[in-house]
Amino acid sequence: MDYKDTLNLPDTEFPMRGNLPAREPQWVEQWVAQDLYKAIRQSKAGKPRFTLHDGPPYANGDIHIGHAVNKILKDIIVKSKCLCGFDARYTPGWDCHGMPIEIQIEKTHGKGLPTLVVQEKSRAYATEQIERQKKDFVRLGVLGDWDNPYKTMNFRNEADELRALGKILDKGYVYRGLKPVNWCFDCGSALAEAEVEYQDKEDIAVDVGFSFNKADLPRLAATFGIEESTLGGKPGQLVIWTTTPWTLPANQALNVHPELVYSLIDTGEKYLLLAQERVAACLESYGLTGKEIATTTGQQLEGLAFHHPFYDRLSPVYLAEYVSTDAGTGIVHCSPAYGVDDFITCKRYGMADSDILNPVTGNGVYADSLAFFGGQHIWKANPKIVEKLIETGALIKQLKFGHSYMHCWRHKTPVIYRATSQWFAGMDITPKDGGPSLRQSALAGIEATQFFPAWGKARLQAMIANRPDWTLSRQRQWGVPMAFLVHRETGELHPRTVELIETIAQRIELQGIEAWQTMSVEELIGAEEAKNYVKNPDTLDVWFDSGTTHETVLRGSHADDGQFPADLYLEGSDQHRGWFHSSLLTSCMLNGVPPYKALLTHGFVVDGKGRKMSKSVGNVIAPQQVSDKMGAEILRLWVASTDYSGELTISDEILKRVVESYRRIRNTLRFLLANISDFDLEADGVPVSELLEIDQLALHLTKQLQAECVEHFNRYEFHPIVSKLQNFCSEDLGAFYLDVLKDRLYTSAEQSKARRSAQTALYHLTHALIRLMAPILSFTAEEAFATLKSDSPSIFCGEFHTIPATAITPEMAEKWTALRELRGRVAKELETLRSEGKIGSSLQAQVHLVLPKPLFEACSSLGEDLKFLLIVSNVSLAQGQTEAIEVSTAEGSKCERCWHVRTDVGSNTNHPQLCGRCVSNLFEEGEPRHHV
Repeated sequence: MDYKDTLNLPDTEFPMRGNLPAREPQWVEQWVAQDLYKAIRQSKAGKPRFTLHDGPPYANGDIHIGHAVNKILKDIIVKSKCLCGFDARYTPGWDCHGMPIEIQIEKTHGKGLPTLVVQEKSRAYATEQIERQKKDFVRLGVLGDWDNPYKTMNFRNEADELRALGKILDKGYVYRGLKPVNWCFDCGSALAEAEVEYQDKEDIAVDVGFSFNKADLPRLAATFGIEESTLGGKPGQLVIWTTTPWTLPANQALNVHPELVYSLIDTGEKYLLLAQERVAACLESYGLTGKEIATTTGQQLEGLAFHHPFYDRLSPVYLAEYVSTDAGTGIVHCSPAYGVDDFITCKRYGMADSDILNPVTGNGVYADSLAFFGGQHIWKANPKIVEKLIETGALIKQLKFGHSYMHCWRHKTPVIYRATSQWFAGMDITPKDGGPSLRQSALAGIEATQFFPAWGKARLQAMIANRPDWTLSRQRQWGVPMAFLVHRETGELHPRTVELIETIAQRIELQGIEAWQTMSVEELIGAEEAKNYVKNPDTLDVWFDSGTTHETVLRGSHADDGQFPADLYLEGSDQHRGWFHSSLLTSCMLNGVPPYKALLTHGFVVDGKGRKMSKSVGNVIAPQQVSDKMGAEILRLWVASTDYSGELTISDEILKRVVESYRRIRNTLRFLLANISDFDLEADGVPVSELLEIDQLALHLTKQLQAECVEHFNRYEFHPIVSKLQNFCSEDLGAFYLDVLKDRLYTSAEQSKARRSAQTALYHLTHALIRLMAPILSFTAEEAFATLKSDSPSIFCGEFHTIPATAITPEMAEKWTALRELRGRVAKELETLRSEGKIGSSLQAQVHLVLPKPLFEACSSLGEDLKFLLIVSNVSLAQGQTEAIEVSTAEGSKCERCWHVRTDVGSNTNHPQLCGRCVSNLFEEGEPRHHV
């Protein structure tokens, strides 16, 4: 007789090899065919809602590894919330308007196209890009309403965005004014704060002298407390330092700090006026020596005027608190068109918008009318300006200067502050209802928001506290129009603007933003009034598009699929100045509160050496390639096992380690499934109170694991979950429980209570484990769930498994901890015996234990079952003061069925190759098992 056929060997359809690249696409097809997302929604009907509002990726280019991280994190959260008993819906979205798409149209079809043509081609291009990205997102196993995503270019969304603009205009937050804004010459438009990045740039730094004004010499002398004749004896210059010589043609003032001390220095040939704290450093830099004649304060210098270095005009001294002595001369040259602080200072001194000199045109070229430099690009004009300073004797020092400077994040080219007439949302305006300002509402909103990780709060807080007014307008074609009618002469809005916006929005809802291009002023307000009004040509900042999705999506197109405020916004850490920021401001203007209850930020992906992903460096790892080669499951496990609060490191070596981790989890899962394949809980289950003690312990440990993992899910911490799952599979299961269990599972009678007790525990353990891993390893969990032959279409239609309570007390758990530790020490001794060639399997050994009383009693409580815990053929116990472990070769013969070495092998003449316990398990009542 072949006794192998009498063993209860594991059997399952769940394969050892995942073959993920081949099988995952089949699962995706199946999910699409059965409309799985809808089935999950139906299963969650009536459950409390959880809304994770999707920050829209831009509809341009294939997805990269950062996109994959973002979408996988969102998917893990949504799925875990489903399993926690929430109706957690996920509506993916796309950001569709804006510069990058417009640039693509220009590259393909040329510049100067009519706006309607640009809009038509941009809409088609964005649609194509969305389909490409959608396919790759779905391939990652991300479940969502992919058939009904939101798009900022959907007609209704465009219309509702314009309505949102009308609401904040009506509330009093929006105004038009001349202000320096971030300006990109390549974009030909103002930029949002989030569209500016800093890179190193080399410029010419110059120290420039503004000559003393003869008419002001009496007052200047009096200010310093010296005789006028002293100043009249030689020339003098007030000295400024700047790294932007191109701004000097627009200089209109000189700023000093009211409380700083300023020195009049005699260098022999001329006088220099410098901040006292900077005298020594400046003279050394200029290669001059000098003597301090007198001092005064900045306050006393106010109103004095000095000659412009190359134009026939004077620059007055203004007081400004922002002036410092960290560098330069302690005096700042002031060009209000090209600096925010300069602008504020000049306006405070009564300068009208019409008085502000603004010679730089939108493409970076000086106006032709500008003397000396007209028609020249500002960057090329810098050395020409230096030449002019030398010619007029105004240059004191020039130096090549490297510094961090503003660049356009799209074109990677330098940007400037440039005064233009734009539409702004005022941060400190008191709205019409007399409530708090936008800045106050936003800062209060931050206090009410949860941050994951916590440091995000301080970062967003600082940005809101210090930011200037929001420039809402852009000078582009592919964007939602600021559909205003503006008076030709006064620039004032039409008195019925809010009403007109609704009229225009209704047309856009039917025809898209293209409707604004075909709409005439006459049809809006009649021929007579139309003579006095023109259509505002500006479009809305694209950050207003995505920043108002809480209004246009959560309360608009997808109101049935979400709720306001959203429970969570989740994006990369750069979005503190981007989507988190713009969403906060728009919602505070519209609703007085943030659009989210919590913000979660993740870091950026870097390679194994900590470098950013770059095509030029050649270190890019594309998610599509990982999915095709290893499986999307490996990407998902990598994301979950990485602490996303910092940088996420990825490399081929790291992914190989993730593959090994996946295999260990999958092998554990296969063992579990294979050993409950013939088990039905209703027909075969053993009451928990009657389970063997070690089976109850396994359930106790699983319940602990699940509680800890669910808590981590709720805190959006995933790498501890992966760590705990891996440790549970390898240590609690692989190295302990399942190792001990094999004998009982395989050799006990098929229907015996001993085997069914084990299977009852394994049933609960398996159901718990696949649900715990499901948000992360979704393909594998669904595959395992299908093996269990459930009536439910998906594991996500259910909830985390209800693990029955056991009789395991803290004292019993402590006892088993001690037993496991003893087991480890015995295993070391057995390994020594094995290395000496005295045994092969541990079942060829017997153990004699001398143990102190507590451990002796713990081992004694297991009775005959202790040998099964230690996986040896015989154990003897004695009590002593100190522990002693003696291992030796077991006495008896090896049973061909269970491989135990026993003295009763052959005692049954009908089965001479079997031991007594196997005879009993096969042909009699079965071996009694009580604990193990």
